[in-house]
Amino acid sequence: MAQMNISIPDALKQWAEERVAEGRYASVSDYVRDLIRRDQDYAVKLARLRAEIEKGFASGVSDRSLEDIYDDFRKRREAA
Repeated sequence: MAQMNISIPDALKQWAEERVAEGRYASVSDYVRDLIRRDQDYAVKLARLRAEIEKGFASGVSDRSLEDIYDDFRKRREAA
């Protein structure tokens, strides 16, 4: 496993150490690894969301009414 040394303000160091002291993580390294993994997951989800938004913009304006769209949404939600 690769090693990395970082410099952080005392307040952030204390915060990380408190997470470990609470028993949420075995070590500060575990905490930092979890933060990086969560950031990776967030980046993937954000990229997917942006792609869907772009797809929506590219599809143009719908000729359906808001009420029709909402009714379809409600039917799909109830069927799930």
